[in-house]
Amino acid sequence: MTETPPAPRSPARSRLVLVLAAVAVGIGAGFAAVYGIGTVTRNAGDPSCKPAVETARAIAPLARGEVAAVTVAKTGLALPNLAFHDGSGGAKTLADWRGRTVLLNLWATWCVPCREEMPALADLQTKLGGADFEVVAVNIDTNNPDKPKAWLKEVGIGAERLAYYADPSARVFQELKRIGKAFGMPTTVLIDPNGCEIASLAGPAEWASEDALAMIRTALKAGQK
Repeated sequence: MTETPPAPRSPARSRLVLVLAAVAVGIGAGFAAVYGIGTVTRNAGDPSCKPAVETARAIAPLARGEVAAVTVAKTGLALPNLAFHDGSGGAKTLADWRGRTVLLNLWATWCVPCREEMPALADLQTKLGGADFEVVAVNIDTNNPDKPKAWLKEVGIGAERLAYYADPSARVFQELKRIGKAFGMPTTVLIDPNGCEIASLAGPAEWASEDALAMIRTALKAGQK
């Protein structure tokens, strides 16, 4: 049986195909330009945060087990100079911790996962806290400023285990949200001695676990190089 050859394509149809192909290419190029794909170079971030990115690479293999949900930094990000106060009402900013690695945690008494991970944060501070590292847990309760302190006392987390910091305006959460580092509660960011992000976590973790301790010890060691 003889096959019937395809009908020749008309000049008008050929031109239409070429036009549609050109439009598709143009749309693709525009999409790439907007979303940073194709040959567009990705933003390398803040150059002053290069050490933090190197530390992030060092701890990346340790984001497993109890801290598997931790996201390590891919580009340099300098944290805003967050402002809050200490247990005596004294003004503090993130810059007060320059030269030290910080695990910044935002929590509230109305946040059940926050309350559940608070003893582990206190244990982490007890085990690794010192001249080079501190857990800075900032409470953001906005209604009753006495409630967080009362709750910490009730569960046996005194200032000797975990220093108290608070921001009743919750502005620290909004500032982290603005740069894409706060999506819910609790919010935690591991910050290098230059004030740059090493890693972050949206949600709770067992911060006193061997997985978490190994990760933070590695970050401290990398930061001292």
